Amino acid sequence: MRATKEYRLSLTEEARKIVDGLSLEEKVNLMGANIYLSQMQEVLDSLSSENTHYNMTPYPAGGIEGVIPPMQFCDGPRGVVCGIGQTTCFPVSMARGASFDPELEEAIGHAIGKETRAFGGNLFAGVCINLPYNPGWGRSQETYGEESFAIGQMGAALVRGVQDEDVMACVKHFAFNQMENARFKVSVYADKRTEREVFLPHFKDCIDAGAASIMSSYNLYNQVQCGHNKYLLSTILKGEWDFDGFVMSDFIYGIKDTVEAANGGQDMEMCITQYFGDKLVKAVQDGFVPESKVDEAALRIVRTILAFDRGHKEYDMSVVGCAEHIALAKRAAEESITLIKNDDVLPLDKHGIKKLAVLGKLADYENIGDHGSSCVYPKYVVTPLQGIAAVAPEVQVIYEDGSDLEAAKKAAAEADAVLFVVGYNFDDEGEYISGDDFGSMSGAAESVGGDRKPGLGLHRDEEELIQQVGPVNKKSAVVMIGGNTITMKEWQDCVGAALMAYYPGQEGGTAIAEILFGDVNPSGKLPYVVPVDEKDLPQVDWEATEQYYGYYHGYTKLEKEGIAPLYPYGHGLSYTTFEVSDASFAADTETVTAVCNVKNTGAVAGTEVVQMYVGFGNSKVDRPVKILRGFTRVELQPGEEKEVTITCPVEKLAYYNAYTRQMEVEAMEYEMYIGTSSADKDLLKGSIRL
Repeated sequence: MRATKEYRLSLTEEARKIVDGLSLEEKVNLMGANIYLSQMQEVLDSLSSENTHYNMTPYPAGGIEGVIPPMQFCDGPRGVVCGIGQTTCFPVSMARGASFDPELEEAIGHAIGKETRAFGGNLFAGVCINLPYNPGWGRSQETYGEESFAIGQMGAALVRGVQDEDVMACVKHFAFNQMENARFKVSVYADKRTEREVFLPHFKDCIDAGAASIMSSYNLYNQVQCGHNKYLLSTILKGEWDFDGFVMSDFIYGIKDTVEAANGGQDMEMCITQYFGDKLVKAVQDGFVPESKVDEAALRIVRTILAFDRGHKEYDMSVVGCAEHIALAKRAAEESITLIKNDDVLPLDKHGIKKLAVLGKLADYENIGDHGSSCVYPKYVVTPLQGIAAVAPEVQVIYEDGSDLEAAKKAAAEADAVLFVVGYNFDDEGEYISGDDFGSMSGAAESVGGDRKPGLGLHRDEEELIQQVGPVNKKSAVVMIGGNTITMKEWQDCVGAALMAYYPGQEGGTAIAEILFGDVNPSGKLPYVVPVDEKDLPQVDWEATEQYYGYYHGYTKLEKEGIAPLYPYGHGLSYTTFEVSDASFAADTETVTAVCNVKNTGAVAGTEVVQMYVGFGNSKVDRPVKILRGFTRVELQPGEEKEVTITCPVEKLAYYNAYTRQMEVEAMEYEMYIGTSSADKDLLKGSIRL
């Protein structure tokens, strides 16, 4: 109920009466954080303490005692950031995107909503849905993949789950925030079709799902600060999309001018009041900001908080990191881990494998991802080595960190099978935090994270480890850890199997081991394309002050240019086999539908992710060869067959007509595809006419 726009709008008059009874100073107070510029050094100094961290407790903003409670901010998205040794750490969003399971994501939203409420929060700012233009973006682990449609479906599911627990969901970062190192200075450019068809639709999906709040981004768009950007915040978001909630700034540097931010459509400054507060009061008094702007912002804030906070659900700390939520985190890891290659190596036989060589320093490392604003502090983290010991206690493990190649070769030669655990950690990618940006905060974190450099491959020492040691034992497999595409051409022929585990959360080591030994049949699918050469993807200067985003990226770029990927978008193997048959396609004025039969033709139970794509070969404008427009998971026992139906609204086939300034659906014949990845060999084809 609270999540619906209709309910919130029903409170408009009540909220207006409250706002009308407030002084200018009180209304402006609603628009700012309850931490002030004079306290910033104290806040930053606290981050160097061993007993606290960023967002240890909810960050308050606004509120008037006896009138309206404050907004209480909790960050995400892999769980609630508050507390130490308490909250549930889910796999990162990129991993959850690989599950292609909105129902699971909605359940995760419920768990996060409950834990947010337990900490005293009423807003969760962990619906991160920026689309990685290039997979080297350091924070791309916080989103769901490269495909706008899938991002929108998963983000909307998280919004629904969180808000069902009476917690406001804040969607971020609006917009064009796909660079980390240059995030405070870069101006992004894109043409109107790229803007409306590629980088904004997933935000609209979350707004349509009822999202209560939006966070603007640090970067500039067309040379205008996004936190001041009237075109983004007022014209599109509040105007065209009729967004009824409130906009908050990204933290500390999200706005840089009082008048521009307030007039541009910024409703709330976070997490420290620098440019609003007394400066905004004076700007109104001096005539630079109409008081009507303050009234509108205050109305949006009061109405939204009324909707979510009055008679809200309450949870105590017993729900935080509870067994049910940890089981959900484990399930998410199990559904996410993606089997990319398997030449009869996996699953490993617990009874046939006496010795297992485990190689690589990440095998013995608690690796849950970025150490920036999304860092979660769970009770424990299961490493791959610990997971193997728990799942296959009878198997003798020989562990080498990989620093001694000869020792690694010896271990591989003595073992019945070899497992490499390689990839990235928070030093390699993540939110960029530097002393230059945050002053004494560097005493806590120094400079970590950022965009990937020098490229998308493994570290050279890990590549060499696989190249040198992989051929020693024909039963060799690689587990990759990381937040986005890792190129594989340099070493994939040296091993028989490869898995992508992403950053799999606190139960990740258990899930990895379960899949390696066949206790769980892998069902994850790549939420991005893996190119043969990273030069096939759009190139980005991570230190740029200006960056142009083109219409094509990821799998759509490779398909348009006729370049075969190493592994296609949506690819993922299983320990069983599936057959897709009897495809049919239909459309009416509202809906596009694809139907097929899916049969498990193997010997074990498994889950397939069936995907629907739409092609635009007859379009009068330049469009992708095909794009994802639906997906569903289907569980099948050996020999079982089910009919699968996937639907999509016709409006999702529209393109942006820059002349009419509207999204338009062309009247023409569309190619239709249904199958198990974006590769032509994995799809059945038909057509529809609209």
